[in-house]
Amino acid sequence: MKQLTVEQVRFYQGQGYLSPLRAFDSVQAQRYRVLLEGGERAHRLEPDQRRKMYLYLKWVDDIVRDPRILDAVEDLIGPDILVYHLTLWIKEPHTDAFVSWHQDSTYFGLSPADHITAWVALSPSSTESGCVQVVPGSHHRGQVPHDQLKRVDNLFAAGQTIAVDDTEAVDLLLLQPGEFSLHHTHLFHHSMLNRSNDRRIGLGISYIPTRCRCSARQRLSATLVRGEDRYGHFDLDPAPRADFDPIAVEVHRQAMARWHAARAELIPKSVNA
Repeated sequence: MKQLTVEQVRFYQGQGYLSPLRAFDSVQAQRYRVLLEGGERAHRLEPDQRRKMYLYLKWVDDIVRDPRILDAVEDLIGPDILVYHLTLWIKEPHTDAFVSWHQDSTYFGLSPADHITAWVALSPSSTESGCVQVVPGSHHRGQVPHDQLKRVDNLFAAGQTIAVDDTEAVDLLLLQPGEFSLHHTHLFHHSMLNRSNDRRIGLGISYIPTRCRCSARQRLSATLVRGEDRYGHFDLDPAPRADFDPIAVEVHRQAMARWHAARAELIPKSVNA
């Protein structure tokens, strides 16, 4: 094992998550935050530009390749690792933005279900700021049907949601800047309102082993960040040479076009009528 202890691996297998783990220190987290917020000021980041940001931002590519994150991921899914997706999650202070209860697997169309999410904090993710909340062990229930909860404050545009009973045991994934959590693709989780005085900023990175494939007819791309790809289920994206490099911006545009085409096929299959 590279990063995790035997006990941590067993906990993940049994409970479906690990938190907190340390990727980089708070000083580096602040540097990344400065780069993000500088980019927000200089470029109007549309919704698509808040996804798969590692394709056109060198500093985000550095994060998804951080050996401390990859070492922990490797201990859980093996040495040949792809980044399948990434979402920037921002909740502004004192707002009602939330993420409904869901499973990450719902619209991804991946098999086997070995996808793992690393949630990397660039600002404090606390009870007050609306941290991620999970139902321990719920990943053992497998994929469950989702309904739709389309509300203006739901950060999910598609509104995917599942009902979680108030009697369920829950845990809070409390993170300081530079820390990350890991959770299984089938784990029930959501996040709460931000009642703090600061933005809650995090990157949700979707890692998969190269053996995974997507069921969508649209062929997708992914980024090889460790090991080798002996399967060829995805076209491999290049790393950006610099932030907002024109070639990288075009790679990102094409990757997102494929992503939307696949989602248009996968979403109707995954939501209750």
